[in-house]
Amino acid sequence: MEEKRRDRRLDLEVSIELERLDQNDITTLKMIRVNVTDLSSAGMGFHTAQPLENGALYDTRITIWTKETIQSVIRIVRCEEIGENMYHCGATFVGLTSSDALKINIYSMLNPEE
Repeated sequence: MEEKRRDRRLDLEVSIELERLDQNDITTLKMIRVNVTDLSSAGMGFHTAQPLENGALYDTRITIWTKETIQSVIRIVRCEEIGENMYHCGATFVGLTSSDALKINIYSMLNPEE
């Protein structure tokens, strides 16, 4: 498969919750728990127990290694079944602040690939 990422992805063990934003009915907004598998200043990959719709928008707060919280909206760009009741999703950041992107890039420089 051809690599299309602009930024190096970081492997992290982080769990976050996502809240769906792009639905009008408040009863359909759901908090979803996911396990982040990789993170870059462009987006992130994660595992979840339920499939997510491509193009869906979610509000998220990610607690990073410095114990700081990064808040951003993400857009789901892919979601593939990887096992029974397990999905791997990819998302891009929509509106990640430059200071939060810098925090991710600094961590990437301090933790080079092995």
